[in-house]
Amino acid sequence: MTIHTENLHIEQNAPISTWYRIGGRADRFATPNSQNQLAQCLDLDPDMKILGEGANLLVGDTGINHLVVSMQTDAFKTIEIDQAAGLVYAGAGVPLPRLITQTVSTGLAGLQGLAGFPATIGGALIMNAGGKFGAISDHIIEVRAMDRAGRMHDLKKSDIAFDYRHSGLDHLIICSATFELESADTQQLKAQLAECMAYKTASQPMNEKSAGCAFKNPTLTDSIENIGQPGDRVSAGMLIDRANCKAMTLGGATVSNLHANFITTTSNAKANDVIALMNQVRTKVQDTFGITLENEVVIWSRDTEQES
Repeated sequence: MTIHTENLHIEQNAPISTWYRIGGRADRFATPNSQNQLAQCLDLDPDMKILGEGANLLVGDTGINHLVVSMQTDAFKTIEIDQAAGLVYAGAGVPLPRLITQTVSTGLAGLQGLAGFPATIGGALIMNAGGKFGAISDHIIEVRAMDRAGRMHDLKKSDIAFDYRHSGLDHLIICSATFELESADTQQLKAQLAECMAYKTASQPMNEKSAGCAFKNPTLTDSIENIGQPGDRVSAGMLIDRANCKAMTLGGATVSNLHANFITTTSNAKANDVIALMNQVRTKVQDTFGITLENEVVIWSRDTEQES
């Protein structure tokens, strides 16, 4: 069934597309095609959830009762490039790989190190997506966003609390972003892009169903022999590996043998398999090193309505 609210289409009992391809459905699902329609969504549910590519999302098996809003409509998928000034405007629903390809082809450097991140611009900014070759916040100069009261805000980079896997923008709905990039040789950029993709393919289970890294890399509070000193940020995958969690399986979920911070799934997996396996991994790392891993995967659950 579809409800029409001032040209805004609300689908009921709708699937939620994630890279895990498991989990429950949304009681209500909207695809606004303007800022006005986005504000209408807020009128319906001020606590609505924003869906990007679903690349780092796990939805509980019973689904979610909040309104789920997809920004992947024409109004939020515009890209504008001013090559001379090095300025790039992108809507929140633009897939990051598409933006990377266009900027590289235009001869603008700065985003190629984010190759292999399957996110929309909005989602990538919320979590400050990044890795070995840089973070999306490195070249941001402005973010345009709507607050939960429907008011628009233009935020300079200095207004945003970017940090490791953090932006402080969670309370806002990102509508667009502007980047400042540098001119570079297109062929060199393409070579760097290929290098980043090769690194990802060799070190991560790119061809399996997962939601990327399951846990954030923790910062040590105490010295741990052969691990690091207080203040060091260490690899969650390394901790999981050394806690002998690789290849652990529960139902249709498995800790990847290629990269221990990835939990992959089979066609018969349930969201609860992934959640339970994550809890087992967290317990083993805690028992082995005294470190509590924090989720990087976002979990939407009807039972707890948590987003963690």
